[in-house]
Amino acid sequence: MVIRRSFQVGTGAMVLALVLAGCGGGDDSGDGDGAETFTIAVSNTLVGNQWREQMVCAINAQARVSGVVDDVVLANRDTDASGQISDLEGLISQGVDAIIVNPADRTALDDVIAAADEQGILVISVDQAVTAEAAYNVTNDQVAYAELGARWLFEQLGGSGDVLYMRGFDGHPADADRDEGFQQALADYPDITIANEVFTGWDPSTGAQQALDILSTTQVDGIWTSGIDYTVVEQFEAAGHPYVPIVGADNNGFIQQLIELEGEGLVGAIVTNPPPVGGVATAIATDLLTGAAEHPQDTLLTPEVFNNVDDLPALENLYLPELAQGESATIEIAPWTTYTQQDVLDCKGPGE
Repeated sequence: MVIRRSFQVGTGAMVLALVLAGCGGGDDSGDGDGAETFTIAVSNTLVGNQWREQMVCAINAQARVSGVVDDVVLANRDTDASGQISDLEGLISQGVDAIIVNPADRTALDDVIAAADEQGILVISVDQAVTAEAAYNVTNDQVAYAELGARWLFEQLGGSGDVLYMRGFDGHPADADRDEGFQQALADYPDITIANEVFTGWDPSTGAQQALDILSTTQVDGIWTSGIDYTVVEQFEAAGHPYVPIVGADNNGFIQQLIELEGEGLVGAIVTNPPPVGGVATAIATDLLTGAAEHPQDTLLTPEVFNNVDDLPALENLYLPELAQGESATIEIAPWTTYTQQDVLDCKGPGE
């Protein structure tokens, strides 16, 4: 299996810390015979979202190949921070060994995470950081995600134009971080104006309808999306609007469009935001549970940008025909994940 793309930790200090710790998560040779095994729980609050589903599959895959996890317990429903607190309390009562949580709120989970810590339960927040002192944070750099894509877009527009700003889920920590990065870039381009700002809820159908409505009635020079991209591209023809530069995530369908429609005038860029961050958290969890390695409290994955003007070969390398349109083409994250691409596609946890 060829690793499609490797991501590095965001700071030199973190790299050094991981090197000193042996980086961990790199040995999948153990079968757990005669050794203590562990139960890992997952708290997810957004159901039906392909990014989240792929995150869970990466957790299952890494838990299975670790050889030291005997069960993955999934608390999975559409809910807010209050509901997630209830789910976490239930997982604590089950006596799991570690909980990987994609938080609905940055600060609201502090008390329940502290309660888990008091019970000796390891908590790792993924996708966005929480403020709980006891939690480990394993996150894609969401501020950089937005800023890098926005700067590429604004430069592509020559520093002037009307941009459709398509955000994620209103109030979600990742959306707040991305807005911070977007605004940082926007401050350096005074001639860029926001033609419209919408919240997609990270729902492809919602984003598609919003794009169709706006493109049908408004002159737009460029579009920044918070990962709802390939369904937006599909709306240009229906709206009778010419292609404009667009930024999205490393969704397989969007990568395919950038490759196949490049000759028809579509210009765009992906910013990596890999859901296998869940697999990274699982590798770190098993290291900490077994004492195999130490890890810093915060692990930050730095995004990369690839566009179909300068980086077409890289996009062709990333594209995976066997993946669904809404799934990320980034499957593995070195050096942490040790599963194969097929392991993630199978989405089987330990014992399955």
